[in-house]
Amino acid sequence: PPSALLEALIRHTERTGDTAAIETAARTMDAMGRGGIYDQLAGGFARYSVDAGWVVPHFEKMLYDNAQLLRAYAHLARRTGDPLARRVVEETVTFLRRDLRVPGGFASSLDADADGVEGSTYVWTPDELAEVLGPETGRWAAELFVVTERGTFEHGRSTLQLPTDPDDRERFAAVCAALLEARGRRVQPTRDDKVVTAWNAMTSTALAEAGAGLGDTGYVDERVRCADELLSNHLVGGRLRRSSLGGHVGETDGGLDDHATLSTALLTLFQVTGETRFLGAGAGVLDTAIELFADQEAPGAWFDATGEGLIARPRDPIDGATPAGASLMAEALLTASMLADPAKAVGYAELLEHSLSRASVIVAKLPRSAGHWMSVMSARVAGPVQIAVAEGSASNHALTRAAWSHVPGGAVVVAGEQDSHPLLVARGPIDGRDAAYVCRGTVCGLPVTDEESLVAQLG
Repeated sequence: PPSALLEALIRHTERTGDTAAIETAARTMDAMGRGGIYDQLAGGFARYSVDAGWVVPHFEKMLYDNAQLLRAYAHLARRTGDPLARRVVEETVTFLRRDLRVPGGFASSLDADADGVEGSTYVWTPDELAEVLGPETGRWAAELFVVTERGTFEHGRSTLQLPTDPDDRERFAAVCAALLEARGRRVQPTRDDKVVTAWNAMTSTALAEAGAGLGDTGYVDERVRCADELLSNHLVGGRLRRSSLGGHVGETDGGLDDHATLSTALLTLFQVTGETRFLGAGAGVLDTAIELFADQEAPGAWFDATGEGLIARPRDPIDGATPAGASLMAEALLTASMLADPAKAVGYAELLEHSLSRASVIVAKLPRSAGHWMSVMSARVAGPVQIAVAEGSASNHALTRAAWSHVPGGAVVVAGEQDSHPLLVARGPIDGRDAAYVCRGTVCGLPVTDEESLVAQLG
């Protein structure tokens, strides 16, 4: 799945109005969400597909894939209202909570095989469907899910696809429930229970953005718990650790990606909850990352590890299955440059400019391996965009919810009473009504007090 590129394409349309970009992303995401790479019964994406049609996956489910795709599908859902994207978001969150939640956060992965047989938990024959559902409903389900006599996988068995939505939604829900129950009686894949800081932080950001953008506070609550667990378990003596298992933190220090993703997650959580403790914690993790990983001889260049005990310090600025530590650091710097105290924000902005300047070569020569870089660049070139919502003491928060529903990717939203944050200094409600102030860089529009006017300014 080209996870980072999907988010970049959506942001490109938001910035430029070029609908071809988001249409490309939506077409890909529709094919993935209807294909065998997506678990049509339980939610969640497999690691990759072995064919161009997304039919046959490598059945391993990775937390980092689902975190990135959750973020992209949630963005598409609130931007276009696409019902499939919304369903994928809801089912992926359910998958994360049900199958990957462990003490301390979310587990790293589910294996591809069970009892040494790849995919055995997930694939079906027509006869197996009929056995669970009865002959008539079994035939209906086989046609709906493209379960054929020949099979789309190995040994005459098929992955479940959903090329078209069923007409009978109640029947479909009953079929899915019955098949999921039957599947639960099969041998299940084993789970890697390690809680990796970077992957959990990416999940936290995705949950927060999905919850705020789609109006589901439960997603945000889940994200708060995850972030609090990372802070309490993985910060030891002021140093961030890479992972934990069973609530016991490991000895390995966190890398650049761990620090950068956790900083972004905490800064995002500050925005959606208004709790200033997350703002301070996010800036603190970012400052530590700058101290530990910045190349002092080349501003804007980053090492991926501290170098302690290493002959040479590794660095790789290319986005892969997960974004590069350097591009994740650029995102954290971008967010902090808009949220931090003005004196510190200047330093973050300068480092960001150096980082993006260096990455321009990667974007020009290897765009398919620079999706996250392009996402950050698009948000930066767009302003960056900041929305400050000045709320009165009796606010119903409707304007803030509207801001989250329409905010471009990579922008920030801060809501609160006048003077409660640098973005709200000398900015208050208008005629007793909550007021939104939209700024691009240092240029701000007139305050607006209704959703329609807010959308017009963002457009």
